[in-house]
Amino acid sequence: MEDPIIAVTGVTKTYNNGKLRVEALKGIDLEVSRGEIVAVMGPSGCGKTTLLNCLSGLDNLDSGEVYIEGKKLHALSDDLRTDYRARRMGFVFQHYNLLPVLTSVENVELPLLLSGTGSRRARGLAQEMLEMVGLQDRMNHIPAELSGGQQQRVTIARALVNQPAIVWADEPTGDLDTETSKEIMDLVIRLNKANLQTFMMVTHSPDVGMMADRIIRMRDGVIEDSDDSNKLRGEQ
Repeated sequence: MEDPIIAVTGVTKTYNNGKLRVEALKGIDLEVSRGEIVAVMGPSGCGKTTLLNCLSGLDNLDSGEVYIEGKKLHALSDDLRTDYRARRMGFVFQHYNLLPVLTSVENVELPLLLSGTGSRRARGLAQEMLEMVGLQDRMNHIPAELSGGQQQRVTIARALVNQPAIVWADEPTGDLDTETSKEIMDLVIRLNKANLQTFMMVTHSPDVGMMADRIIRMRDGVIEDSDDSNKLRGEQ
């Protein structure tokens, strides 16, 4: 694989909770290509979310190395790692995490304002992003006035507004019905093709997994299988 955007070697992570010791990750080796959509699947408790958190720098490692765009992520100081995440990564979660008192456009522009972008430019970029996800008529609505699918579109717009290289998504369709889940995944694929951004997502949904370029299957803290037959079908 040429120039992987994510390169992982020997990553381990253990949680100690009183007398309970859980080996969440047991020597993970992984490479992800730039622009790839990867679905991480497996039974509950197999380490999927821990993998996402460790690869994105939200959680520390016990051992191993994570390189993102050639940078040794966990060698960065906390401040530099936080800054790098803000500039080069986007995050989409199952429960949206939108601020309830802010409108759609205010939620989307918030990461830009926090990173020092001027208010006029931040508002313009947020509006453009909401138009891209089909919410040009919902910019001034607060989350309570939006459907679940619309809220997740706002979340995706917020994750993409700073044009990140990588988008990490943890069960991005978990709270949505089948039809809305497909709409969200169609949107992810369209944005991936338009912007060549890498998406790495945890999902329990076989339908979501089948729309990714590659499925990584985990069990008991290890990667059992990595299947890119979806990508091969798409290239035929």
